[in-house]
Formats: sequence, C-alpha cells, structure tokens
Amino acid sequence: MGCVASKKKIKPESLPTQIEHTSSKNRVLKKEELKIEASNFVWKGKGSIKDHYKMEEQLGKGAFGFVRLATHIATGQKRAIKTIHKSSIINDDAERKKFISEIEILRKADHPNIVKLYEFYEDEEHYHLVTEHVKGGELFDYIIKSKMLSEKIAAHFMSQLLSAVLYCHANNIVHRDLKPENLLLETQANDANLKVIDFGTSAIFEPCKNLTQKYGTAYYIAPEVLRKDYNEKCDIWSCGVILYILLCGKPPFYGRNDRDIIRRVEKGEFSMKGSEWDVISPQAKLLISKMLDFDPQTRISASEAVQDEWICRFTDKSDLTETQELTSLDVLKSFRAEEKLQYAVLSFISSQLISREESKQLTEMFRSLDINGDGKISKDELLEAYSKTLGRSAAIHQVEQIMAKVDANNSGFIDYSEFMMAATALETLISKENLKSAFTAFDADGNGKISAKELKMFLGTDLAVSDMVWKDMISEVDLDGDGEVDIVEFENMMIKLIKSSPL
Repeated sequence: MGCVASKKKIKPESLPTQIEHTSSKNRVLKKEELKIEASNFVWKGKGSIKDHYKMEEQLGKGAFGFVRLATHIATGQKRAIKTIHKSSIINDDAERKKFISEIEILRKADHPNIVKLYEFYEDEEHYHLVTEHVKGGELFDYIIKSKMLSEKIAAHFMSQLLSAVLYCHANNIVHRDLKPENLLLETQANDANLKVIDFGTSAIFEPCKNLTQKYGTAYYIAPEVLRKDYNEKCDIWSCGVILYILLCGKPPFYGRNDRDIIRRVEKGEFSMKGSEWDVISPQAKLLISKMLDFDPQTRISASEAVQDEWICRFTDKSDLTETQELTSLDVLKSFRAEEKLQYAVLSFISSQLISREESKQLTEMFRSLDINGDGKISKDELLEAYSKTLGRSAAIHQVEQIMAKVDANNSGFIDYSEFMMAATALETLISKENLKSAFTAFDADGNGKISAKELKMFLGTDLAVSDMVWKDMISEVDLDGDGEVDIVEFENMMIKLIKSSPL
C-alpha cells in the first residue's frame, strides 16, 4: 500500500549523469584530500544498455516494471537489471525525486547486506538499474518452504537484517517497506547471506522530525505510519513482524483482507501463546515484544536490537579458523597504494569486478571484526583483532598505519568496500583480466589512453577539485611524458604494487 498520487505523467526528461550531491563545494581540494570510494564508480552508463549487457530471463514483474537476469559482456558476471517504465513514474516532482533518491541511496550504500548498485541507464521509454544478482530467492519463499525456522537460523538472518537497518538509520535512511519479499538470499543454505532490496519507498529523514507519508505493506506496516506521524523506528516494527513469522510461520496481525489486517495493526495486539510458541526461548519472545512495542519512543532501536542478548547468543562471530583470520589480517596490514590512481584502480576492481565467490570469506571476516554490527570497522574493533597477536602497544601502531592507508574517504572507519579492497590478495585483484576491464572503464573515449579529463569524469567528486590534481595523478605514472596513461603504463603502475608488497 502507498500514497495515492496524481495521474499526471512525468515528462521524458533525462536523469543526470552523476546524481547531485549535497556536500559543500566552496573549497578547492588538494590531491591528498581527494576522497575515493566505491560510490565514485556508480554512474549513468553511456549508450544502449544492450551494448553492455546480454539480456536473459525475467526474474520478476511489478506494477512499474520488471527485473531481468543479464550477463555483463565485459566481465561475464551475472547481474540483475530492474527496468522501470517512464510512463509509470507519475507526478513530475515528487515521484521523479523519489526515484532519483532510490538511486542515490543505493549508490552510497556500502554494506554487505544491502544490494549493490553498479550503474544505471535510460532510453526513450525506460530507466534501468543494474544491481548484483542475488540468486537464492526471496526470504519469503525460504519461509514457505521451511514453515518454521530454528532460533539459530532465524537469528542468523535477523542479525544481518538488523545490521543493514542500523547502517541505514545511522545514515538517516528509513526503508519503510521491509518484508520477506524484499529480502533476498544468496543461496538456499541455512547460513546464506541476506540482502535488503527495493529502496523505492525509502526516504532520507531528518532526526527529530517525523515523516507523514503512508508507505508500507499491510502485514508489516507500523501503527504510527498509519497515523502518518512516525520516525525511522517504523523499520524496527517491520523487523519484529518478520522475526515473529520466522519463528512461528504466521504473521502476528492477520485477517481476511488488508482492511482486517490494518485494523489489528492499529490496535497493536498480538499473541505468543500456543504450542508453536512453547518451544521458543523467553529471550526470543522478549526481543519480539521490544520490537513490536506500540510506542515508538520506548521501542528498541536498531543499535540495541543488533546487540540483543538473543541475537548475540546465536550469532557467534568466531566461526572463521585462526589461519583464515591471520591471513586476512596480514593482507590488510600489508596493503599499500602509494599513488592516488593506484588506489582508485584497486577500489574500482574490488567494488565492480570481484565475484561473490572470491569475496565470500572476506565478507565473513568483515562481520567478525564488526563487533557492534553497524556495518563498518572502527579503530577499537580493529585494535581488538590485532591485539590478540601483536600485543596492545604494537597493535595501536599497526592500526594507525592501516587507517591512514585504507580509510581513503576519511570517515574514521574502514567501510565495507575499503575492507574488501585492502584485505583481498593483490594477485586476485590485479589479474590480467581485471586490469584490462579497469583500463577499458577508465578510457571513456576508447582511444587507448587515459587523460586527465577522463580521470576527472570517472572519479567525479562532490567537492571542487583543481584540474592540476587530475594532471598530477596522470603524471605520477606517465612514463613517456605525453600527458596520458596508456595500457602499458597502467599495467606497470599496478604490477609495481605486487613487487613492493612484503607478502
């Protein structure tokens, strides 16, 4: 269910090549201040989407469009393409802004449990959002097949969902339509990775300022949303409904139709009595009660929920072997990228080209380091990991060095994409195929060389950067002095990293 909108159709205007940013543009940055992050590489693709993707079977269909499986021609990777009919995006300002907001939210999202957006296209009749392909199906189908889940499996999925919600709320994003149909699994295994999708009804909220638009789905919508006076904790209510369903196989608020369901939601009364609940632990029931607290003011927050006793009990973060942990930590501390362009290439490859199979173990390692479950690694969390083998004093020095080299956007944390880049073995990142694909992406005009202008366009930033910054980045690796970087210079620049690596 959602807001009733005007039937006025959107004009066939083009989306901007780069989504507008809100950061200050008053000061010209120096090269060392230039922020390079995964979101730099999510842009509007050039030409027809069919020039870059081989379209395959349809995966799903909705009111505004459909989703297809596709193969990225350049890399051979499978991706999902959400195609939206322009004619169905109504109300010139509100609906178009909401659609652009969805792109910007996904573009900036950097979390292992939020679906990754690669790029977006448009043609005369459609918009196309290219995301990762999550092939395990919906959590909804998993629930139908399993009927009821053990507490351990339910906690596994809930910890991932709550971590994604915490990340969103910390970045002033409220999803507003969390439900099992919008949670995809990478596999059908009990320990599958979960991805939150469909940010079409999401919004950027201002702290202490309530939202008023009614969005959501009957079973999962919070009562305060029905009253059109709510904050981000409406997502926690939806999580509570999902957990209830995971544990007993049916929703807490049910009825013959949406009207009956809404009436029950408005009252907020539910039961955890019956034979199916006799085997559920008191801790699980208590967490559900905290999430389905009718009063948003006293309802548990995402940060509290992800650290709840029941979640922690069933989600031991020490599943990795000691050898796996030490290997990842060794690679992380040996990371080096002395030149900005080297860092940019590594960031592009790790965020756009590395397969899920190659990154699976590192994602598990990221989770084990992310002790508070907020989707990023703090200095203290990193310090705890290194202190186990180095001792406190040496670990402090080591962590300071890592933060200086890896935290390129100066957030004060190691973000998911930064970790995946720095903890992946260089030999995996700098394969011949990856370097070729990266060079092709940077070489926008296809003339076999990367210019300062192309670098500026490719890395684009939300702050003013002097043209000299881009020229300096080129000159660092421009061996023949022609003002551009060819494929040989490009490859030599990256191979130098392997030769200089201590591993």
